[in-house]
Amino acid sequence: MAIKNTNPLLCDPQTGVCEIPGTSSYESVEIPVVTQQKPLQVIYFTDPICSSCWGIEPQLRKLKQEYGDHFNIEYRMGGLLPSWDVYNSGAIAKPSDVAHHWDEVSAYFEMPIDGNVWLEDPLYSSYPPSIAFIAAKMQDIAKADKFFRRIKEMVFLEKKNITRPEHLREAAKEAGLELDLFEKDLKDKANELFAADLDYAHSLGVRSFPTLFFTNEAGDQRMLKGVRSFDRFENIVLDLCPGAEKKIFSNSLEDFCSNYPSFTTKEFAVITDRPMEEAEKILHEGIEKDLVEKIAVRNGDFWKRKLII
Repeated sequence: MAIKNTNPLLCDPQTGVCEIPGTSSYESVEIPVVTQQKPLQVIYFTDPICSSCWGIEPQLRKLKQEYGDHFNIEYRMGGLLPSWDVYNSGAIAKPSDVAHHWDEVSAYFEMPIDGNVWLEDPLYSSYPPSIAFIAAKMQDIAKADKFFRRIKEMVFLEKKNITRPEHLREAAKEAGLELDLFEKDLKDKANELFAADLDYAHSLGVRSFPTLFFTNEAGDQRMLKGVRSFDRFENIVLDLCPGAEKKIFSNSLEDFCSNYPSFTTKEFAVITDRPMEEAEKILHEGIEKDLVEKIAVRNGDFWKRKLII
């Protein structure tokens, strides 16, 4: 039975979405075709604290690795949690209610999540990290992607309240951003651009995350909502871009570590096409080979490479 959703932080594992209360409408959506250097344009509506969005990290990473030459992806912020004053009803009425829910979501998606951040240092909103991502994107898209991944690791794995400036600054530094410019944009233009993202999502009727729109050069469009298997992502790419060729990569742990400095067991399993048990065995062997270190977190393991590339 699907969970009755009356709060945006109550993500339904079966549908794989975190949803803002209200009526969604996708049928009449027309996404503007963006001038692009690649055959496909992907617009991804997401939020830094969306647990279902964390749930599709394995599929997205694999899609980028195998078909990244054929699409551009643009991240748009959805504004999942404006404040607890706005969303304080239903099964999740206060921050502490999120902790148990994240445990359930973690088990369902097989992605480690430590919900105790909501008990120890709860976030008051998802807006500050969303605006911070936009500030990072204003400076450098590739570094912004690293920044976004890092703040998600912070909140889901390290129990860090990513509304706090010190954590955002730490992530910006690790991503290689110029810190003074980042903080200037964070206080200025990024707020306007974040408001524009919210308006854009509203204009398209997007109320649940993750939601991805795929558009090819002919203007043909497909929409994917929620946590889905990798095959669903791949089929959309091949449907809209029939000539897309998949890049073939070695699935050895050594080569994997050259591409991913940090990852979950599920990500390693999905990206290398292995069952979870086999992936865990190889990763634990990697500890003995001094390739990776394991960081035990609530509801799973997180890995960092030790291999010097």
